[in-house]
Amino acid sequence: MKACAILATLVASASAFAPASQSARTSVAQNALIDDTFGISIETGNKCPPLGRAILETANENGIKWWQNAELKNGRVAMVATIGYMVQKWHVHLPLYLGPSGSNVFNPDSSKDWLLSSTTGVTFSDIAKADPLDAIGMIPSAGLVQILFAAGLFELTAWKRQWNDGDANTIPGDYGYDPLGFTKREGGWDSAELKKLRMMEIKNGRVAMMAMAGWLSEESIPGSFPVWVSLLMYMCIPMSCVYVCLKYLWIVYD
Repeated sequence: MKACAILATLVASASAFAPASQSARTSVAQNALIDDTFGISIETGNKCPPLGRAILETANENGIKWWQNAELKNGRVAMVATIGYMVQKWHVHLPLYLGPSGSNVFNPDSSKDWLLSSTTGVTFSDIAKADPLDAIGMIPSAGLVQILFAAGLFELTAWKRQWNDGDANTIPGDYGYDPLGFTKREGGWDSAELKKLRMMEIKNGRVAMMAMAGWLSEESIPGSFPVWVSLLMYMCIPMSCVYVCLKYLWIVYD
């Protein structure tokens, strides 16, 4: 009887410790997978921050790739948004087809404005004088549908490129559109130049996402975003964008 009890205890102990050991090995492997992901940088000690690790703790390689694509796409949109936000906020506008729109920096007021929507009576001049969030609210419903359609088309194209074209090694963020040949480097995606540019893009995208979150908070609730941080963002974002553009041109024509 004692032998049976001892055997049962040993079996129970073994079964209790086996999953823990397996879980520990899985955790170590998962941590290595997360920390080796492209985009982890020295700013966070070359390790994924705790919140990001919590999100990715059950993700496999495809899951991490999905999150990388999501970050890159949001970062790119945010970088474009910062330029658009500043242009709208400072009421600086380029000529619209050189026509009598009344919405450009050379002719801010015009007696003959082009209609953005004949249904609502909103003109391009009205948009030019509005604050960023007000300008968004002035977009007609048909315009919003066009924006959603264009975004959906891009998402389908990106999904096809990343997941359905049969190449499991497709780099996150590579959607096959490169008319200026930025990615055409000796050594391909493994070259030091492209790795540096990819990391620059990720970091600038992250700063742009934080900047837009702050700006929109301040626009919606005045005083919610510290003034000094706003000034810092207004200085850093343009300088950062100019630096990236100059770096691209230097590499292209070097």
